[in-house]
Amino acid sequence: MDDRDLPLNAVPDPDPTGREHDDRRDSDRIPIHLLVRDAALGGSFEAHEGNLGLGGVFFGGLHPPSGNRLEVRFLIPGTKQEVEAVGEVLRVSRNGPRFGAHVKFVDMPLASELAIARFLQDE
Repeated sequence: MDDRDLPLNAVPDPDPTGREHDDRRDSDRIPIHLLVRDAALGGSFEAHEGNLGLGGVFFGGLHPPSGNRLEVRFLIPGTKQEVEAVGEVLRVSRNGPRFGAHVKFVDMPLASELAIARFLQDE
């Protein structure tokens, strides 16, 4: 199936070679440490390594996220500004025993969005 055949709101699967479609990203991505928890369940945040883009985050782990809405927290690199946001899991990928969650921000303060944009522009 060609990406053009997918519904407008669908997210194409990774390339069979394992590479992502570069043209889907609106901004560069940078490595980041983040805290994640299921928005419906609450509980403790779990630490993850991932990457940050203007519209969302990707993070990996040994188990996939249990819900489709997540709360995320992270520091913008090089600053003390903590960002708190709610994200929607767009897709979960698998690479061997590890899972990767592709998350789009759906609720974030405007000041945080602007701070991320400034940081990514300066990188």
